[in-house]
Amino acid sequence: MFTNITLTLKVLYHVRLFCLLLLFLFSSSFYGRTQKDSAAVDEIDFSEAKERIQEKDTLYINELLNLAIAQRYYNLDSLHILASRALQLRKKINFKSGRSQAYSQLGIYYSDSGKHDIAIKNFEYAYQLAKDLGDSNLILASINDLAEEFAYRGDYAMALKEYLLGIELAEFHEDKPMLSVLNENIANLYISQKEYDQGMLFFKRVKKINKEIDDAYYMAETMSNMASAYVDMGKLDEAMFHINSSIRIFEREKTMDWLAYAYEIKGKIYLNEHKYDWAMYWYKQSELVHKGLDDDRSEIALLNGMAEASLGAKHDSISEVYALRALELSQKLKYKSGIRNGAKILYSVNKKKGNHKDALHFHELYQRLSDTLAKNENKKGLTLLKTKIEYDQQKEQLILENEKALARQKSYMYAFLFLIIIFLGITFLIRRNANIQMKLNKELLLKQIDLEKSEEHLKEVNQTKDKLFSIIGHDLRGPIGAFQGLIKLFKEGEMSKDEFLSFVPKLKSDIDNIAFTLNNLLSWGQTQMNGSVTTLGTTSLEHIVEENIGLLSEIASSKSIILINKVQPNTLTYSDSNQIDIVVRNLLSNAIKFTPKNGIVSIGALEKSRHWEVFVIDNGVGMNEETLGKIFKKDATHSTYGTNDEKGTGLGLSLCKEMVENNKGIIWVDSSVNKGSSFYFTIPKGKKNYRKSA
Repeated sequence: MFTNITLTLKVLYHVRLFCLLLLFLFSSSFYGRTQKDSAAVDEIDFSEAKERIQEKDTLYINELLNLAIAQRYYNLDSLHILASRALQLRKKINFKSGRSQAYSQLGIYYSDSGKHDIAIKNFEYAYQLAKDLGDSNLILASINDLAEEFAYRGDYAMALKEYLLGIELAEFHEDKPMLSVLNENIANLYISQKEYDQGMLFFKRVKKINKEIDDAYYMAETMSNMASAYVDMGKLDEAMFHINSSIRIFEREKTMDWLAYAYEIKGKIYLNEHKYDWAMYWYKQSELVHKGLDDDRSEIALLNGMAEASLGAKHDSISEVYALRALELSQKLKYKSGIRNGAKILYSVNKKKGNHKDALHFHELYQRLSDTLAKNENKKGLTLLKTKIEYDQQKEQLILENEKALARQKSYMYAFLFLIIIFLGITFLIRRNANIQMKLNKELLLKQIDLEKSEEHLKEVNQTKDKLFSIIGHDLRGPIGAFQGLIKLFKEGEMSKDEFLSFVPKLKSDIDNIAFTLNNLLSWGQTQMNGSVTTLGTTSLEHIVEENIGLLSEIASSKSIILINKVQPNTLTYSDSNQIDIVVRNLLSNAIKFTPKNGIVSIGALEKSRHWEVFVIDNGVGMNEETLGKIFKKDATHSTYGTNDEKGTGLGLSLCKEMVENNKGIIWVDSSVNKGSSFYFTIPKGKKNYRKSA
C-alpha cells in the first residue's frame, strides 16, 4: 500500500517537472532568441504550493540549474534568473554541491556581461564550497572558471597560477578531460601574449592527452584553437588544415557556439590572405549561427573581422556599420583589444570619407589603447614567465622538504638495513675464499664474450657510418650543390630574377625530397646503430593516414594523382604510432613516386580477427622479379628513379619491414610491370574505449 502511494507521488512529481521543462523550452524558443530579457523565465509558475512540495527536492533544483546552463549562449538573462532561483532554494536546504554549481553559473553570467570582479567573487564562492565538500570535479571546474576570468580581466599571472594548480590536482586525480582543458587554456594564454613557442608546447601536450581520451569533440576544439594560433603566427596552410578538420566535427555534432567560432577563424584565414570575398562568406556563415546565440564576447571578433573584410573589399559604409557595432559591444564589456581594433577600422573609414574630426578622434583612441596594451602585454609576458618560474621553484622546494621529512622518518629503518648489509657482507667474505677461483674464471670468460660482441658491434657501426656518408655524399650533396649553384648565379647577376623564380618549383621539390630522405636516414641510422625503442599503445590509424595524406597531397596534386582514403573511422591499432606513421608515409610516398600523372593511389584497412591488414595500391610502373627480391633485404640501398625523376635512398622499404616487425606484423608486396604495385602489412587491433556521457 505504501509502496503504491510513493510510486504515484513520484509519477505526479515527474509529470509536473516534465510540464515545467516543456513550458520553459517553449517560452525560451519564442522569446530567448529574439530579445534579451527574462520573458521566458517569467512564464515558469513558481507558486507557493509548488515550493512547499519541491523546494527540498534536490532533483528539482538540479533541473533548474541544467536549464540555466543550457541558456548561456541563447538567453543570458534567463541563465541569471534560473541560477539565482536555484541558489535561493539550495541555501534553504544547505545543499552545498548545488550552491557551488549555482555560484559558478552566476559567475558565468557576470563574466559574459563584462563584470569581471563580481564574476571572480562568485567563482571564489563556488571554489570554497567545493573545497568544503572535497568534490574534486567541482574543485577543478571552479579553478578553471576562476583562472579563465582572471585572464579576461587581464590578470595573467593569477590566471597562470590557478591553471597550474588545477593541472597538479587533475594529474593527482588522473582526470584527463580536465587536464586537456587546463593545458589548452594555458596554451591560449601564452599565444595571446605572442609567446608562440611556449604556447605550441602546451598544445602538443593537449594533443597527446586528447589521443588518450580518444574523443573527436575534444580534438576538434583543440584544432580550432590551434588554427587561430597558426593564423597569428602567419602559418596559414596549417591553420586551414586544422580548422577544416574541426568544422566537419562541429557540423556533424551541431555544436553551434564552437561552429560559429570555427567559421569566424576560417574567415580570419582568408582575411589574412587578402581574399576578402571568401573571408566575408565565412564571416557571414558565423554571423548566421550567432543569430541563434547570446555571446557578445565572441561576436566582437566576428564584427571586427567583417568590418576589416568589408574595408578591404572597398565597401566602406558596410565596414563602418560592423565596426561601430563591435566598438559598442567592446565598450559594454570593457574589452580593450576590441575597442582598439574597432577604432583602427573607423579611423580608416572616416579618413577615406574626409571626416577628419571623427578620424582624428578614432586615431587618438586607437593610439592610446595601442600604447596601453603594448605596455601591458610586455609586462604580462614577463609576469607570466616570472610566475611560472616562481611556481616551479615553490613546487621544487615543497618536494625537497617532503623528501627531507621522509628521510628523517626512515633513518632508523636505514640504520637497521645497514647493519643487515654489514652482516651479509661479512658472511659473503667468509664464503668468498672457497669460490674465488671459479668466479674469476667465469668473469674472464664473460669479459672475453663481451669483447667479442663489442668488436662485432664496432664493425657494424663502422659499416653503418660508411653507408650513411656514402648516401649523404651521393644523394644529398647533388641537390644541395645544384641549389648553391643557382644561388651563386643569381647573386653574381648571371641569372635574372624571373629565371631564378622559374626554378623555384623544382627547388621546392628537391628540398622536400631531401627532407624526406633525411627523415628516413635518421630513422634507419637509429635502428642500425642504437636500436629503435618500440612503445606500444592504442593508436588511431585513420588519424595517421589523414595526416600523411594532408602532408603528401601537394606532391600528389603536382602529378595529378588522386589519393583515396578507404580507412574507416575508429580503426584502432595496438602499435607504436611514430613507427606506423613512418611506414604509412614511406609506402604512400613510394606509390606517388612510381605512379605516372593522372594515376590513382589508394590506402585502406581490412579487418581480420586479431589484426588489421593495411594496403597501399597504385597503378604505377610496377616491379620485376629481380627488384622484388631486393627491396625488403636488410641494409638494402636499392633505389630507382620515379616517374618524375624523383630520387630516394632505397632505405624506405627495409625500414618499413623492420618497423612493421617491431609492431608484431608482417609486410609483403604484389607487383606487375606496368600494372602497378600492392603493398600489404598487418598490425594488431586495438581496444575501443568509449567515453561515458556526463
